Amino acid sequence: MRLTQEIYALTSTFPKEESFGLSSQMRRAAVSVPSNIAEGCARNSTKELIHFLSIATGSLSELDTQLELTKRLGYSEDKSNIQATLDETTALTLAMVKSLKAKLQA
Repeated sequence: MRLTQEIYALTSTFPKEESFGLSSQMRRAAVSVPSNIAEGCARNSTKELIHFLSIATGSLSELDTQLELTKRLGYSEDKSNIQATLDETTALTLAMVKSLKAKLQA
């Protein structure tokens, strides 16, 4: 949720012409992360949770690419705080997938 808040704050500073472009895409990807984690947790199986965590991981990868693009376009000089949150969220999500897969194999 913190990552999503940080993405919304960042994209609110983008040029107006990005409202329906990069800003919108980044916001959708950011919202997708906690939404897919929540949906996966609400499912009745570990396999389904892993599936939804994988979707969340894909959205995190999208955000990583999009953050780099914002820097290259000059929309964001210092994205280190958001990048740290993104890296932490990615690491936690991947660790959870790894743990759940080990649980399935046990």
